Amino acid sequence: MPTATRGERRVSPVFLALVAIMGVSIWAVWTDFSASPGFAVFLFVVSGWVVSLCLHEYAHARTALHGGDLTVGAKGYLTLDPLKYTHALLSIVLPVIFVIMGGIGLPGGAVFIERHRIRGRWKHSMISAAGPLTNAAFAVVVTAPFWLGTMDGVPDHFRYALGFMAQLQVTAAILNFLPVPGLDGYGVIEPWLSYKVRRQVEPFAPFGILAVFGFLWIPEVNHAFFDMIDAVLRSLDVTAWDTYWGQELFRFWQGTPDIPPLSGIVL
Repeated sequence: MPTATRGERRVSPVFLALVAIMGVSIWAVWTDFSASPGFAVFLFVVSGWVVSLCLHEYAHARTALHGGDLTVGAKGYLTLDPLKYTHALLSIVLPVIFVIMGGIGLPGGAVFIERHRIRGRWKHSMISAAGPLTNAAFAVVVTAPFWLGTMDGVPDHFRYALGFMAQLQVTAAILNFLPVPGLDGYGVIEPWLSYKVRRQVEPFAPFGILAVFGFLWIPEVNHAFFDMIDAVLRSLDVTAWDTYWGQELFRFWQGTPDIPPLSGIVL
């Protein structure tokens, strides 16, 4: 069974610091401790988003390890350290910018898998699928208080922050499963394509994520996409009210929004 040394699997202090920031920001949102509730929500969402990005890439690396690529341990991918990723711009910076600009969760490719070490098309497909499946699992966890009916008594700002976080995870899972070169969805089907097709598509891979983001700026595409996202979130008992005010709070630089009290409103 492929494995890695204890040192290669030791959780990075950088990741632990991110988790600590997320924990402190959760407390600040829950207690309304911060003078700017929007900044506390911003810190919670961004730190939680980066934590989910680390878990997304860890899932790729861990699946690759069990698929036969022992080099992922030596590269530091199993430590959950975002500084070890091969494309920090695509992995951390661009996804955070996408969140700030449009509330879109879109992780980028980060870990370099030595595919020649892995035998079997199913293994290659599972390595690619592991990342967005992690986002889907994160979405289930974040939305659990909603679909379990345990939101009574939860502070409104925390509820909205969770709703916006859920939107990011659902968009990340769905967008990453698109069969677009450069995204994980294409990585799932790529092993099943002919060599000729793969060679023809390969030059477009670096631009796939930017192309998707560009299409989402088309109003008709954007509306249709977010209608689908809202439908998925409604099935998890997260309403458009929750995600809207979560995103408004997140944009703290626009000032604190005047949110109507949740009591008396039927969601």
